[in-house]
Amino acid sequence: MRSELFSAANLEKESQQPGMRLQNSKMLKIELNGEAMARVGSMVAYQGQVQFQALGSGGIGKFIKQRLTGEGVPLMKLSGRGDVFLAEAAKDVHIIDLEPGDALSINGSSVLAFDSSLQYDIKMVSGMGMASSAGLFNCVFTGHGRIAVTTKGTPVVLNVDAPTYVDPQAAVCWSANLQTGYHRAEQLGLGTLLGRSTGEAFTMSFAGQGFVVVQPSEEPPVAGSGAQQQQQGGLLGGLLQ
Repeated sequence: MRSELFSAANLEKESQQPGMRLQNSKMLKIELNGEAMARVGSMVAYQGQVQFQALGSGGIGKFIKQRLTGEGVPLMKLSGRGDVFLAEAAKDVHIIDLEPGDALSINGSSVLAFDSSLQYDIKMVSGMGMASSAGLFNCVFTGHGRIAVTTKGTPVVLNVDAPTYVDPQAAVCWSANLQTGYHRAEQLGLGTLLGRSTGEAFTMSFAGQGFVVVQPSEEPPVAGSGAQQQQQGGLLGGLLQ
């Protein structure tokens, strides 16, 4: 049997070391020898002795936060020994290595998988006091290990060495040490009152030293208004400390 389908580019990539690596630009392969975490429903194939355990958002505290904020990652734990292939709606997959002392803030919708050695929490994004349809909460990852994120299309990585503004639904992840806020991109005027809008009422602002990953597509806004999310943020209280 002959076909371009069976070319070397499409054959399974083998390695002698366990862990995650790209099978291709849209599929992640985890050579599992122990445990890893992945988004629920992201498994497209596996080989070997692998068990899957649903974890919700990774614990009671995170589950409560996810219910209040609309953010978080519905997780499953992968355990055993074998090869697991993960993908998410044919999005591009990127692997990020976190080192001790690193902290990465990321939209929960962009998380595909991560090493069980990493810790994550759902936290309020500082400076988000202005009402908006964008989310006010993100997942912050710390520790030492790898995380796989997805983007809709090829992203751009912006070096934040000057005030930087990004559509909240296009911001995939950023250095957690950056100062964040909201910037009104559209000025209130007669055109706005008459129903004419640029569609860019608010942008997310970043300042400090770090980076922001921006995808060439906007995720749909989370359910509920920014005002509702601010009320929910008050309910979180000590959970976000």
